[in-house]
Amino acid sequence: MRRILVIRLSAIGDIVMASPLVHALRRRYPEAHIAWLVQPETRALLADHPELDEVILWPHNEWRQLIREKRFLALWRRIREFRKAMRARGFDLAIDLQGLFKSGLLAWLSGAKERVGLGSREGSQRFMTRVMPKGGRPELIGSEYRFLADMLGLPTADFRMRVGIGAEAARSADKLRKAHVADRPYAVICPFTTRPQKHWFNDHWAALVPRLRMELGLEVIMLGGPGDREAAWAIAERADVIDLVGDTSLQEAAAVIRGARLLVGVDTGLTHMGPAFDVPTVALFGSTCPYLETGRENTTVIYHDLPCAPCRRNPVCDGRFDCMTGITPEEVLQRVAQVMPHGEEST
Repeated sequence: MRRILVIRLSAIGDIVMASPLVHALRRRYPEAHIAWLVQPETRALLADHPELDEVILWPHNEWRQLIREKRFLALWRRIREFRKAMRARGFDLAIDLQGLFKSGLLAWLSGAKERVGLGSREGSQRFMTRVMPKGGRPELIGSEYRFLADMLGLPTADFRMRVGIGAEAARSADKLRKAHVADRPYAVICPFTTRPQKHWFNDHWAALVPRLRMELGLEVIMLGGPGDREAAWAIAERADVIDLVGDTSLQEAAAVIRGARLLVGVDTGLTHMGPAFDVPTVALFGSTCPYLETGRENTTVIYHDLPCAPCRRNPVCDGRFDCMTGITPEEVLQRVAQVMPHGEEST
């Protein structure tokens, strides 16, 4: 294989969990040109990956806007331009990790002679030359990607997540840290995601934050995206937290996480970066349970296996979200003690 294309368009957590495939491909094909096709909003996760040769952007928003405006001729021209640019790269292999119609179509547009789909559905299997099932152990983080690597004959002995951080983002994050915590050790909390049933309640965050400071000597930084600002204010009003929500780029947030002594978060992309950087992590899952094992001794998952869990996108509890309400600050602190038993002396 001389030229390989990986397709995983979104989202943050999925791309982080799929990232070990790049290292596995690089070890198997050290001289290959390896590219990743991604949507613009998640490009930053891959832009500085040391083992990727190229990050290609799919102009998702532009195509969607043309569809909304019913400018189908212009859309067809954009698709033809995209296909021409992709086929000029001469890919030998395209690996579709998303398994949706849109990702399958993009794999076909790439012109790759061999197109492998992971768990292809929505008709995307028609674009593939080979379809692999989603195998592995569901309780292990990224198990479907490890299983795919095994099926493709790739080495998986060091199958760990990797997030690239550029020098500029690292410098910006360092300035933020110095401005807010100086040289004091700090924890990161990641309370926000796209679905309310995945959130931990504000009362719990307000109770946890001061105990992290008093019992472990950790300042507490809260991270999230621009769309999370209003929800962040609700927590910041009740807890003495350093609120950086919406004030960092994705890479800057990753750099802040990399320097933390502890991360506590819900099922969101930033939380999955904790084990990627080998930061002691306590992950709080309820309506979803993406994994229970990470291969890291300093990462633990709190998940109450209720009869209704995981409900994913279809909660049946009338908004009580018992799976998350039942996780108490005391339980979180007990798990924190397991992953970083020496408090601020932990590295």
